[in-house]
Amino acid sequence: MTLHEVLLATASTSLAACLLATPALAAPPTGATAPAAAASAASAPTATPIQHLVIIYNENVSFDHYFGTYPKAANPNGEPAFTARPGTPAVNGLAQDELLTRNPNFTNQANGRDAANPYRLDRSQAATADQDHAYTAEQLAYDHGRMDLFPRFTGKGSAGGPGAFATRGQVMGYYDANTVAAMWNYAQHFAMSDNAWTDTYGPSTPGALEVVSGQTDGMRIVHTTKRPFRLHGGYSYYIKDGAGDLAMINDVDPAYDVCSSPADQVMMRGRNIGDLLNAAHVTWGGFMGGFDLATKNANASTGCHRSTLSPVVHARISDYIPHHNWFQYFASTANPTHARPSSLAAIGYSFAADGKPDPANHEYGLKDFYAAVQAGNFPAVSYIKLPAYQDGHAGYSDPLDEQQGTVALIDFLERQPGWKHTAVIITWDDSDGWYDHVFQKPTNASFDAQADQLDGAGHCGTGTPMAGLAGKPVNGRCGPGTRIPFLVISPWAKPNFVAHKPISQASVVRFIEDNWLGGKRLGGGSFDATTGSIMDMFDFRSGGKLAPLMLDPATGVPLAAN
Repeated sequence: MTLHEVLLATASTSLAACLLATPALAAPPTGATAPAAAASAASAPTATPIQHLVIIYNENVSFDHYFGTYPKAANPNGEPAFTARPGTPAVNGLAQDELLTRNPNFTNQANGRDAANPYRLDRSQAATADQDHAYTAEQLAYDHGRMDLFPRFTGKGSAGGPGAFATRGQVMGYYDANTVAAMWNYAQHFAMSDNAWTDTYGPSTPGALEVVSGQTDGMRIVHTTKRPFRLHGGYSYYIKDGAGDLAMINDVDPAYDVCSSPADQVMMRGRNIGDLLNAAHVTWGGFMGGFDLATKNANASTGCHRSTLSPVVHARISDYIPHHNWFQYFASTANPTHARPSSLAAIGYSFAADGKPDPANHEYGLKDFYAAVQAGNFPAVSYIKLPAYQDGHAGYSDPLDEQQGTVALIDFLERQPGWKHTAVIITWDDSDGWYDHVFQKPTNASFDAQADQLDGAGHCGTGTPMAGLAGKPVNGRCGPGTRIPFLVISPWAKPNFVAHKPISQASVVRFIEDNWLGGKRLGGGSFDATTGSIMDMFDFRSGGKLAPLMLDPATGVPLAAN
């Protein structure tokens, strides 16, 4: 029995009617307005009441870094306070014997002067150094699953602050609700997972690929200054996968994007979820801060160098980062010139009103998302990347700027007529190398002699690696990698719920496939076929009655009207 059949068989009659809601067609009728185009939908039914999925894909946070002491916050005077509701479930966090007082990263002498226990980062310390989060560095920090070499291999320090803040022991720092108040309030009101993982070890670009394709194999070099990765030979972003192809393990820009570095550019040969949505005529889009090169910011910056001043990190940060752009790595879904959509009504669709392919090819600026939804043209699937100063990436962003952008977007969505049938996922592309105490033994091994070091030289996990794009076992995809936060915000979410079943970035792809595509998978070794489902974070018998939660973007605390 399919997921759709199970839901229909177990739901009430009124819910069964709701389950048959349909997303919009991929090509609007000629001359149709956005609302009229959406109303004319005649595509396959969704398997759940969710007609609109919004994925807010933030940057570089481990689970313990944001939720290590959840649901207990220090609540010092003058900072947003948090008191958990009675019955709030516990998470697999740091409240365990000796993790906070005699942590293996403190007792392991190999960390030297940088050895440290986990410690609370105050709201005044929102701006920190970017930690090392490369594929191999993370494996070395995890040290055969002992989780005891983070300061040595992923730690970096920034000047100022108490304790280990100025040393590589900074990697042991964690925030609580006094800084990441919005995330804790969303977790308590809606649902989150404490068992969500990156599909592989490594940084942003592999994570961006996993959440749209479940795949980092099949990389094609267009321009490069690098040789395959060597442990002592300097940074590189790829290895030979052992089956005649290349696997991406670290960051590199998408080829042909006018904002990419000309020195190193690659493309991917596989399929992504956008390809499947196009084939099924389901509306979708990738919406990125800074992608619209015609916009001029208040500081007069524009084009690829459009920037915003962060009031927290006190620097002008470029809004658009090419190596974060999920769909630019695939020829079928790329918009290398950042061409604008033919009209507001065409956003989410493959074709313009005149029947010709729409120039934007599903790739837009963040403001286009706001404009389209406000006009009644709400795509079925929307991937969101905030401007870089708000994406949460340590070193150029921070939790307070991230909160401003995330809360503003969710408050906006909760006011829309379509909120009743919307789900928002907030998750992150990698852990940034920040300490997390949980280790999951790899279910997909890799044996590259240089890049893989988790279980000793040339070893990450055991057993035969999964097949890659060409159907043969490949190296370079060792995982699951690092634990990350994962939240589901929706009228259909289970309230104040913590899910414990293992999921990964590719679980987002799987949900889209199960909800809109009848369970169709990408193939080619994508993790969508093996990853866990997020369905247990929803209650589709509830009638979708969970109330919205409006928050103050500055403080992250609930507004008085709630």
